[in-house]
Amino acid sequence: MKKYILFATAFIVFASCAQQKKKNDVALQTEPQSYKIEAVVKDLTIPWGMTWLPDGSMLITEKDGRLIHFKNGEKTEIANVPEVYNSGQGGLLDITLHPNYNENGWIYITYASKEGPEKGGHTALMRCKLTANSLTNIETLYKAGPNTTAGQHFGSRIEFDDEGYVYFSIGERGAREVNPQDITRDGGKIYRLNDDGSIPEDNPFYNEPNAKKAIFTYGNRNPQGMAKHPETGKIWMHEHGPKGGDEINIVKKGANYGWMEVTYGVNYSGTKITDEKTRPGIEPPIYYWVPSIAPCGMDFVTSDKYPQWKGKLLVGSLKFAYVELLTLDGKKVTNREKIAQDIGRVRNVKMGPDGLIYIAVEGQGIFRLIPE
Repeated sequence: MKKYILFATAFIVFASCAQQKKKNDVALQTEPQSYKIEAVVKDLTIPWGMTWLPDGSMLITEKDGRLIHFKNGEKTEIANVPEVYNSGQGGLLDITLHPNYNENGWIYITYASKEGPEKGGHTALMRCKLTANSLTNIETLYKAGPNTTAGQHFGSRIEFDDEGYVYFSIGERGAREVNPQDITRDGGKIYRLNDDGSIPEDNPFYNEPNAKKAIFTYGNRNPQGMAKHPETGKIWMHEHGPKGGDEINIVKKGANYGWMEVTYGVNYSGTKITDEKTRPGIEPPIYYWVPSIAPCGMDFVTSDKYPQWKGKLLVGSLKFAYVELLTLDGKKVTNREKIAQDIGRVRNVKMGPDGLIYIAVEGQGIFRLIPE
């Protein structure tokens, strides 16, 4: 009987591993180019975030702390931007408009902030308004702490859901052993706030003693992509793994995404982090990449201008200099295609209000794909 139990257990483990391997076994293909790539904004250094004002002009964050207004082919630097901690991966990060921007004028920005008694910086979320090429009405909605001089894993993306809550991501700041699994500490989390910065009382850890009440998920490593699903309204995100194990996840209230208790990756040296890839109580990814593609930027194709791509998911690759186009069957990735290959290190990819796909590339600028 003991031998039978051992055999059955081994078979179940083998079957589970085989199922996980099969889940990830979607070959990357190169999409035949049915578009031309057009430069829109030239001569940018590290364009991290981008959004569009109602008049069609763009606001672009440069990691070094500059906020650019691009209108009628001209770039204007916006004044009164808060000082950023421009170190390593930190700096001026994501930007988005309030869903009711036309009524209230609020702009939301994440950045690495020096605010606090400690040296270094940590990710903050602020909101502000734009008046005559200057930021006004600046309010800090959330500031993670404590500051650290570590240069890695600030996150950060911002997304609103259909109920008006604002979500933003903060990486674990390199403190992987302590931050991501501890809800009393910032870092390695997705946060949810009301649009004015107050904390919703139905947040999962609102009533937990000593918890950071703004936390919505934990066990995240370094999420640098976030987008609202156009049909379900769910917030999707992706995050960097170590060497291997980048993940796509759906943001789920109170969920633990496992870092660094479970992972499909290994240390950059090649040594093992853990033997566990899954564990009961830990949310499995929708999809994971081995090897890593270093994902950055994320959006769903919602435009009729790309009828063959509509409903697919766009993910930029910093490492391999292309945009990945993922076909979905519900929550399952069924096909992977490479578009805009060799474009450069993709820092962001978004759908523009004109229905075109925009790609922000380090050391170059912003491009868009024109269907032919």
